[in-house]
Amino acid sequence: MTILKATNVTKKFGKFTALNRVNIEVNQGEIYGFIGPNGAGKSTTIRILLGILKATDGEVKIFGKNAWHDAVDIHKRIAYVPGDVNLWPNLTGGEVIDLFVKLRGTNNRSRRKDLIEKFDLDPSKKCRTYSKGNRQKVALVAAFSSDADLYILDEPTSGLDPLMERVFQECVMEVKKAGKSVLLSSHILSEVERLCDRVAIIRQGQIIETGSLQELRHLTRTSLLVQSKQPIHNLSGLNGVHDLKKNGLTLSFQVDSEQLDHVMRHVSQFGIVKLESTPPTLEDLFMRHYEGAGGEA
Repeated sequence: MTILKATNVTKKFGKFTALNRVNIEVNQGEIYGFIGPNGAGKSTTIRILLGILKATDGEVKIFGKNAWHDAVDIHKRIAYVPGDVNLWPNLTGGEVIDLFVKLRGTNNRSRRKDLIEKFDLDPSKKCRTYSKGNRQKVALVAAFSSDADLYILDEPTSGLDPLMERVFQECVMEVKKAGKSVLLSSHILSEVERLCDRVAIIRQGQIIETGSLQELRHLTRTSLLVQSKQPIHNLSGLNGVHDLKKNGLTLSFQVDSEQLDHVMRHVSQFGIVKLESTPPTLEDLFMRHYEGAGGEA
């Protein structure tokens, strides 16, 4: 079941096209990764999904409702965490969490207490005394305390230390198990790779790749280190072999995934003594898309 669907969303600011025919589809119980460098259009897209900005063209439906016209109804069922949280300076963290949770019409006190402990937050302090990381914690506790159907998280771990990032990841997996949906915008590729079922890569306002990690990995390269009994000849002339380095009878190189079988057949003729294979990562895919593109990777 589709929870969120953006179809050909375009956003122009004067003559500048910030988004060009962006398509996103998030299903129920799915964690959808939305990645790209700063300035690629992630936050603009999210503001349109939230009904803060109106798209120049295209359509966004969330829970089958129009994101711009039905924003008030939609917001009753979503939780949003921005990358830079601004809070009321004279309220305590606990008061802000209570306010957000009550606005959503839920009041699960035990859940709130558990999350405050997990995120190691002191809810009695005034918000003006909080560091950036602690402001993020307040927003995350408020979001995960509410019983939302869709979580829209825009760089949510900005300012958190690695231990708190792990707590965040546990919370995301918990809401997924409960059948909720998550749209996670991030530039931390390891986080996206660990959590997401499907990924969309945005560059200069356009979605350039979308699919599951398994589907996208055909575009990446596997790193190999091979030690052989005899010198391996003619490897550099094979299709799909890149960055070949030699050290005696040991070779290190990268292979396009679709050519891996062909390359391994060739290498095995020379008697393999040692073979190390490093699978391709989302970072490899991301960097390949930005090589020579002038994008900030």
